[in-house]
Amino acid sequence: MKNFKNLLFVALFSISAAVLGQTKITGTIVDETNQSLPGASVLEKGTTNGAVTDFDGNFVLNAKSNSGVLVISFIGYKSKEVAFSSSKTKLGSIQLDADASLDEIVLTATSFAIDRKTPVAVSTLKAADIERKLGSQEFPEVLKSTPGVYATKSGGGFGDGRINLRGFNSENVAVMINGVPVNDMENGRVYWSNWAGLSDVTSAMQVQRGLGASKVAVPSIGGTINILSKTSDVQKGGNIIASTGNDGYQKYGFTLSTGLMDSGLAATVSFAKIEGEGYIDGTQFKGFNYFVNISKEINDNHTLSFTTFGAPQRHGQRQNRSTIATYRDAESGNKFNPDWGYKNGQVTHIEDNFYHKSQTSLNHYWTMSDVTSLSTAAYASYGTGGGGGTAGTNRDLFGVRLGGSDQPVDLDNIVEINRANGALGAEAILRASRNDHEWFGVLSTFKTELSDDLDLIAGLDWRTYTGKHFREVTDLLGGDYFFDNSNVNNPNAALSVGDKFGYNNDGKVGWLGFFAQLEYGTDNFNAFVSTSVQRSSYQRIEYFLYDLSTEAGKDLGTSDKITLNGYSIKGGANFRLDDVQNVFANIGYFERPATFNAVFNGFNNTSINSDAENEKVFSLELGYGLRGEKFAANVNLYRTQWNDRTFTRTVRATQPGAEDYTANLLGVNALHQGVEFDFTYKHSDKLNFTGMLSLGDWKWDNDLLDVPVFDENQNEVDTISLPIEGLRVSDAAQTTAALGMLYKFWDKTSITLDYNYFADLYAQIDVLSYADATERPEDSWKAPSYSTVDASLRHGFNLGEFDTTVTLRVNNLFDTEYIADALDASDPLVWFGYGRTFSLSAKIKF
Repeated sequence: MKNFKNLLFVALFSISAAVLGQTKITGTIVDETNQSLPGASVLEKGTTNGAVTDFDGNFVLNAKSNSGVLVISFIGYKSKEVAFSSSKTKLGSIQLDADASLDEIVLTATSFAIDRKTPVAVSTLKAADIERKLGSQEFPEVLKSTPGVYATKSGGGFGDGRINLRGFNSENVAVMINGVPVNDMENGRVYWSNWAGLSDVTSAMQVQRGLGASKVAVPSIGGTINILSKTSDVQKGGNIIASTGNDGYQKYGFTLSTGLMDSGLAATVSFAKIEGEGYIDGTQFKGFNYFVNISKEINDNHTLSFTTFGAPQRHGQRQNRSTIATYRDAESGNKFNPDWGYKNGQVTHIEDNFYHKSQTSLNHYWTMSDVTSLSTAAYASYGTGGGGGTAGTNRDLFGVRLGGSDQPVDLDNIVEINRANGALGAEAILRASRNDHEWFGVLSTFKTELSDDLDLIAGLDWRTYTGKHFREVTDLLGGDYFFDNSNVNNPNAALSVGDKFGYNNDGKVGWLGFFAQLEYGTDNFNAFVSTSVQRSSYQRIEYFLYDLSTEAGKDLGTSDKITLNGYSIKGGANFRLDDVQNVFANIGYFERPATFNAVFNGFNNTSINSDAENEKVFSLELGYGLRGEKFAANVNLYRTQWNDRTFTRTVRATQPGAEDYTANLLGVNALHQGVEFDFTYKHSDKLNFTGMLSLGDWKWDNDLLDVPVFDENQNEVDTISLPIEGLRVSDAAQTTAALGMLYKFWDKTSITLDYNYFADLYAQIDVLSYADATERPEDSWKAPSYSTVDASLRHGFNLGEFDTTVTLRVNNLFDTEYIADALDASDPLVWFGYGRTFSLSAKIKF
């Protein structure tokens, strides 16, 4: 009994000591403008005990001792150490200062612009901003209140959203995830459906307009979008999410983190499933997204971080625009989609997209000394999938519908006709245009302090890419075979599902770039000068057009390797006039090698434009910033002259089954200039306002002669001329404005309202209707201006011991009807934007 009492006493003493040894520390993390910093890391120094700030920047940490030091860090800001004790547990507001030496050691950190220091126009969204604004929207749409941005859903299919920045499309906006460029190596495009789950694991997203602060050899024209994914959390735990919305939208997922363990190892895993019927007719979708990060602190000087993520998905599409009258007459109104039908009672997509692009990287961070570091990322990306469509000798059959012209396509009718043909083969089939690829690369950045005021950053950017392009039969629609004569090595082939036809070729792209930047900084002045050089190599391998059984055919089958060089030079300076005002300027010139399609502009290995002109860009920008206690604002003026631009323009048919055409436009000149204004106003701790105004003046600067036009099988069918000098650049609203309000009812409950206005949206040029015009045409058709209002209500509460947040978001609150995309024609072809939609989500943290 005595021993039992002694043991009980020791146990009670130990428990009491442990409890008494814990100290509850509270505080709020804010930036220089007193805005909260959600997701900031708070770590008890010398331990693995930590916490993360909530949506309002607040944190609660149960320290393991009665006194000590907290280390507070957030991406893009200097770390700060704050002492605490048993008599000092309520730390109040703790301000972090922006700094280029980011404590979150991620390769892309050296490409993040720093407020009032980096001389570029910039907007940054934190994870909490994305979570509050996104809902069930496309990822690019979270940026629609950013100056210079125009983001839409395109045809309305899941992941089909697009973004333009200062009038430049995604081919000319550098998008980087964790420092790794993701623009397609052949054409520069970004397919957002490949990154549908990225919003779940984004810690920060920054839009740099114009030249940008990116130091890698990626010359962007419109700007740069930097996306930082979350690394492994320092705190053990995770969350469960569930969302629902209009038209059967469902999303479920979870995130688990081990926290930073004593071994220096930390891991985070995230997974989600998403599906729905789609707002637009015939755009059902289903997908998954996954994310894994494993980090290891080897010692004080070396850290390894392994990351892999992807988002396999399949969704129906609306590829073909319709006239306004067609939507008016359609039973489903603006949701009308001509690109789907029924087969054997089941929804069948005539146009769809299916793809899985994974990205895996291994980052090594080496602190070589107090003033020198080296960051290296080796990465690999694999993509497989493509887009659906039609093929055959009688594609008019896809115009036969189950009732009127606004009803789904009667695919059973095609099945009956194809079956009746028997050995004669199918007249109309469904096919997929595939674009599989393998992409490997290495990015390495060296940084050293040459003096207290001068830093040198230099590095290399190496990539190799192979894209496999072909068409394959996906559904014979009742036919026995599909006969095709496009492959000279297998003429008059009787094809089955999975067989290739139409075209079959590989594109090989190599890239080697070097970059260097000098950065000078004092208390009131920052400046930089940067240069890069890059060499691109292109090679095309053809499998259909040449007789590969002969030596001559083999020689033609593999093209010569075409090598092109480019370079850039840019510089800028920022001067802080006082504690609240700054001015900056930047200027740059670069020559970007022509794209793969501009070199092999005939879609074969004989019509090679080996002397393709480099695209030439000269950009100039001026900016002013004001950072008051309650009011902050920016004004930017920009001018970008772009010469010898190359791009393709697809002329889509108005009905499924009709043929699309593609025009290769070379040597296009354009002038983009404008002014941008944005502000934030913190009226009180409860009420905040944001706003922006963007006025663009974007015009084509020359006429085009001898433009080749190709059919769907990449055969040249025509040559045209386009008199477009002086016409407005199309495809993005040149005037945009936004006004936002955030009101906090109490600590964890808030409402937001976002008003957006869009005007001067000119329709895409229909190159065939402009061809060989006898008189100079006027500007393309201008869509009516429009405005929308979005609203969200966010409420946080404790579900037992779990921190829970519920968010209700309504987009287009007043159900405004508007045209978001248009193609110029005798009767404009358009896509209407979404009407009112909603999403309701819950997130439980543990």
